Amino acid sequence: MMLTLLSVLVLGLSMLTTAAAQSKGVVYYLVPTLLDEFQTGSVSALEMFLKQTGYEMKTLNADNKTDAQQSQMNDVIALKPSAIILAAVDFNALKPSIEAARAAGIPVVEFDRQVTSTMSDFTSVAGTIEIGHVAADQAEAMLKAKKGDVTGKILQVLGDPGDPYTLDIQKGFEEKMKAFPGVTIISVPALQWEASNAGTIVADQMLANPDIDLIFLHAAHLSVAAVASLEAAGKKPGDVMMMSSNGAPVGLDLIRKGWLNTEVEQPLYAQAAAIAMFMDKIVAKQEIKAGEYDVLGLKGVVTIEAWGPNIKIPGAAITKENVDNPAFWGNMKPPAGTVESVK
Repeated sequence: MMLTLLSVLVLGLSMLTTAAAQSKGVVYYLVPTLLDEFQTGSVSALEMFLKQTGYEMKTLNADNKTDAQQSQMNDVIALKPSAIILAAVDFNALKPSIEAARAAGIPVVEFDRQVTSTMSDFTSVAGTIEIGHVAADQAEAMLKAKKGDVTGKILQVLGDPGDPYTLDIQKGFEEKMKAFPGVTIISVPALQWEASNAGTIVADQMLANPDIDLIFLHAAHLSVAAVASLEAAGKKPGDVMMMSSNGAPVGLDLIRKGWLNTEVEQPLYAQAAAIAMFMDKIVAKQEIKAGEYDVLGLKGVVTIEAWGPNIKIPGAAITKENVDNPAFWGNMKPPAGTVESVK
């Protein structure tokens, strides 16, 4: 009996030792909100890919509140994790917190929302300017097909103006649409990315400007509220052209139902996988070299910017012709393979 008990204790100690040896440390992910499918999907994707490269992840949700995220940063710094992944609620307000974490020796990784006002150890973003360019190409094609020329009126519903994601998309979209002076763009922000705000904007603008040809919303969950407003106004699928950007499941459903013409995908899986691929180097504070890296079959480009190493991964246009492609994260089929750490 004594030998059996001793064996169990030895086995248990061995298992604990093995588990400790397998874990490379704890990484905290500070997610800005869990209001939309991209954010909830980012939690599961980061957790899955970090586990594949040996890290445990814990998540804190700021509920879109800057002061809450600042407090979370202070709490996490005291815990001395291997690294912090931050998707900032407000890129300016979180600058002191980022600097405090790095001063404490904790690497900070920016996910999805670029912070350029201070140094970070790594940044993984979609090509947001490029998403704006792709959206402009789609707008050009849609207006030309409807009117025979690239003219008309576009309502652009932004996300929160404190989020560089939406500001970059706006920049890319508008700089390419400058080639078409016959197009009028009305831009209004949906504060805090609230879908209800987007619904109100669409309802008000359709009254003030009933000749709007195309509505471009910077996230799919905003499109759901926009559709509700259009339905309340007696509109049917196809009466007003629509597109949005992030490739969420609700956006793909709206394409299938005929409301949305296009979703410009944000490559969620690849953005998360890139962080896991480089985490060993980030934690060890090793040099990350500029260049092209294959990230789940997409071409990720690392550049060394004033704010640190930055990987940018392209998105793609989703239409009714390719909406069922399982490679799009909105179809909720995570990649079957595993990611490998960059050596």
